[in-house]
Amino acid sequence: MVINLIIYGTVFYLSYSWLIGSVDKWIGVNEMEVSFWIGVLHVLIIILAFILILFICYLLFIIFGSLVTAPFNEEISQRVEEIVTGTSFHKLGFWQDAYISIKGELQKIFFYITILFLLFLLDFVPVAGNILAASLGLIFSFYYNALEFLDYPLTRKLATFRKKLRVTQKGGMITYGFGCAAFLMMFLPVVNIFMKPILVVSGTSLYYEKGYDKF
Repeated sequence: MVINLIIYGTVFYLSYSWLIGSVDKWIGVNEMEVSFWIGVLHVLIIILAFILILFICYLLFIIFGSLVTAPFNEEISQRVEEIVTGTSFHKLGFWQDAYISIKGELQKIFFYITILFLLFLLDFVPVAGNILAASLGLIFSFYYNALEFLDYPLTRKLATFRKKLRVTQKGGMITYGFGCAAFLMMFLPVVNIFMKPILVVSGTSLYYEKGYDKF
């Protein structure tokens, strides 16, 4: 949680300082005389900028937060697996665990960026493309967040990335329900800092209790 706080806090502070500073300079609110409508416009832009900052922070937190905390989340997941299954496993060294978990995170991040790029291209199609990109983007966010936290036991089993995608998809509505909850928790500032370790526990428990290990 401390690591998550440092990562998210740094990303939020830098994003907020840069974007709000740029808006203030563009609007010219620091000048001596500012009209009423300029003030209203400034407030509206600040609100939109804040929403944009939350989205940017969510993306960066998913990318950098997952990489940095991967070895620690792997340790949490492994302990949960031992409790749920009632069996213990031969543990690798920290650096071996770190290598395997970070490699898994890099695969997911590459997949995530690739799909986002395709959705971005779809957004260039007027009206229909915008609606479709937004709808598919939301569904993909649910799917990816489920994959994010179901991935830890799959990585320990040395599953290929294609198998990880297939297993996550076979969960059906359970996958998307869990992914929706995870997306909301990860998107909300402050909440996401505390919820991420809990989602690691939830994803690992879900993997075994709902039979994902049988897929």
